[in-house]
Amino acid sequence: MKKTGIPLLFSMIIFMVSSNASAQNALDSILPVRGFCIAAPMPKGVDSLVTFINKELAPRKVNTLILRVDYNYQYTSHPELRDSIALSKTDAKKIVAACRANGIKVIPQVNLLGHQSWANKTANLLLKYPQFDETPHVKMPEKYVWPNADSLYCKSYCPLHPGVHKIVFALMDEICDAFETDAFHAGMDEVFYIADTRCPRCGGKDKAELFAGEVTRIHDHLAVSGKKLWIWGDRLIDGYTTGLGMWEASHNNTYPAIDMIPKDVVICDWHYERPDKTAVYFAMKGFNVVTCPWRNPSIALSQLNDMISFRNGSTPEMNSRFRGMVQTVWSGADGFLRGYYGGTENTPSGGNTPWDSFRVLYQEINKLQ
Repeated sequence: MKKTGIPLLFSMIIFMVSSNASAQNALDSILPVRGFCIAAPMPKGVDSLVTFINKELAPRKVNTLILRVDYNYQYTSHPELRDSIALSKTDAKKIVAACRANGIKVIPQVNLLGHQSWANKTANLLLKYPQFDETPHVKMPEKYVWPNADSLYCKSYCPLHPGVHKIVFALMDEICDAFETDAFHAGMDEVFYIADTRCPRCGGKDKAELFAGEVTRIHDHLAVSGKKLWIWGDRLIDGYTTGLGMWEASHNNTYPAIDMIPKDVVICDWHYERPDKTAVYFAMKGFNVVTCPWRNPSIALSQLNDMISFRNGSTPEMNSRFRGMVQTVWSGADGFLRGYYGGTENTPSGGNTPWDSFRVLYQEINKLQ
């Protein structure tokens, strides 16, 4: 019995592994990128995120984790830019190990150009290097409100300041090494301050050329070491012509930059209130694009169906550019996990939460196998 049982057991194992591999290959051909984007946790939350990776992301066949790190890391190249409580290299390696074990690619994000402040707080780069500020004449308010007289949403650094890239490139290199990745997400979304008339370097410059120049500079630095650049796509869309407005698209004339940046930049196309089909625009311009929902499950499903339709209904030259879906989370990791596991009441949102969207989206994605 033992001699016949062991080969039978091995055969069963081989069959199960082969079946899983076949399902994985089928899903990869339908939806190559199956992503999840969230803020990096605080150090005390690393183990919880690792558990979530193992028990929630992996079984759902998520294969890409965009981790919004920013200054939540103990940088050695520029320790002055660390948050007061920040992830250690050991913490990063825990996340890397969990992702590698589950076939998940980690893409760390540090917001570049825009998002150098939030509400009434200046982020670390401009706090430590105020000379990089594109709009030093705009003072941070004690209490933030929108709209405001300065049209302040988030501060930007000056892309033409001669000292800024030495520092941000060092952060990029270090965070990519820490997370052992060949891709980096630079943010680049919602840039409202650019080519300010009072900036001695940028004043009077073409905003699209400035934006494109910064994207290209970041791209080229990464390319030297074989890494890919990912960015959010809103600044590359004409907000007036499309009617998408100043948040999901550009009202400050950065959108012509789409014809000035390298075509191997990966575009993260986000729309949260309607399933606008701008992924087609990016693909027609020659870019690989992923669609990014947030907190509305029905919109996420519409976007998923669109993505599959785009892949199936396009020419061979186009269909491979429609890469897949990335569920986004715009809260801290701890808050998301509390909501996901039932610690946050869902009722006021009527089921429209990032964790609802994640569950519904990936339930549908896994039916594609």
